[in-house]
Amino acid sequence: MKELFRFVLIKSILASVFVLPFAASAADAVKLYERDEVIPTYKSGPPEPNPMFYFGRDSQGAEGRIYPYPLYDNLTHIQGGQSYHLIYLENEYVKIAIAPELGGRLFSALDKTDNYDYVYRQHVIKPELIGLLGAWISGGVEWNIPHHHRASTVLPVQYRIEENRDGSKTVWVGELEVRQRMCWVVGYTLQSGSSVLECSVRIVNRTPLPNSMLCFANVAVNANDNYQIIFPPDTQWVTYHAKNDFASWPVASGHYNGIDFGAGTDVSWYKNHQSSCSMFAWNYTDDFFAGYDHGKEAGTMSIADHHIVPGKKFWTWGNGPRGRLWDHILTDTDGPYIELMVGAYSDNQPDYSWLQPFEERSFTMNWYPFRDIGGMKSANLEATVNLEVTNGVAKFGFCTTKEFPRATVQLKAGGKILVEEKSPSVRPSPTRNRSPSPPAWTNTTCAPCSPWTDANLSPIRRCA
Repeated sequence: MKELFRFVLIKSILASVFVLPFAASAADAVKLYERDEVIPTYKSGPPEPNPMFYFGRDSQGAEGRIYPYPLYDNLTHIQGGQSYHLIYLENEYVKIAIAPELGGRLFSALDKTDNYDYVYRQHVIKPELIGLLGAWISGGVEWNIPHHHRASTVLPVQYRIEENRDGSKTVWVGELEVRQRMCWVVGYTLQSGSSVLECSVRIVNRTPLPNSMLCFANVAVNANDNYQIIFPPDTQWVTYHAKNDFASWPVASGHYNGIDFGAGTDVSWYKNHQSSCSMFAWNYTDDFFAGYDHGKEAGTMSIADHHIVPGKKFWTWGNGPRGRLWDHILTDTDGPYIELMVGAYSDNQPDYSWLQPFEERSFTMNWYPFRDIGGMKSANLEATVNLEVTNGVAKFGFCTTKEFPRATVQLKAGGKILVEEKSPSVRPSPTRNRSPSPPAWTNTTCAPCSPWTDANLSPIRRCA
């Protein structure tokens, strides 16, 4: 099929970017600074004073045990200013804010090359009763360890700052989770000269008993009618919570978790979801997962080792009346969002793994912005690439995460080089017309591959 031909081409682009290493200058060093900022906040009252023992309450499909934590369900719905301590990591490409007082979440992430918030930035703190302890807020990147919408999701956690020998800087956040007495930490690391935010996760069972664990990073992004969820091209199916329902991807038909998608609906687009919906990718071969705003020509890329971090999920409230109601409940002016979640040691929720006594697990998750290439088909930590083939014309582009001097880019079909371009420097540039990254789309006729004849496509005619 032509789709497979496109996939072969796009893999060739990634494999054919030949580069030499680039050393960042001292002027491009990572900045780390701390600020106290006042953010409009809907106040919460004092927590429930009585101990909350377990009486069968459910939370996110699992037992909602919270003791010895109290229940934070006293929402006043009264707004006032509140000061929060934010820690910033910044280089020439991105600006990151971390909020230890809000569960250690990544509070904001800005692509400085086009002023795009590639993570949903809340301009108000507006809790609602969704989390394990009650109060929960939307936005940023929420760390769900060891349970989804964990107990301390909006409670203060500890933090520590490190300046590394290679010039990078790290902000560690973490806690002792008192329900299960396990420890977890996340280290946000930003390198000079790179748009990649690396998050190193460590989870330790410090007890003499086995403990259950779920670990999903909940990445919120702004959504609108131009927004598309992009699972890897190999993804043909998605499944619901507990894997109790399936639908084809990206075009779903029939009923899925009570939703009627009719004869066929492209469910990769936010605008086609009228109701709330979760979809987990049935994909165990790829490391990447993205979302892209085709109106703003900008997106968010997730990269993680799929052998350890197989989970790829999106969640939406939907853009129907009920979804619009939740927009008002959770924010004042920032509008709708969707969640692009990645899960370690699990591909579904609730699907727990186990940590044996004194066992420790470590892994990394990575995010970076990309833009101006009309979507994507493949990615790694160095670049995102896109390719569309229509009527024998290939339209392709790529966006890198750092500068590559003296780069050569090739577009191949099988072993044949269709296009070869050389550039003295490739970088994540804020200038659209700087070639080749990020480029305006590049068009090339796929001759001699067009018009998909046996002779022209040999030896991969069977793929056309």
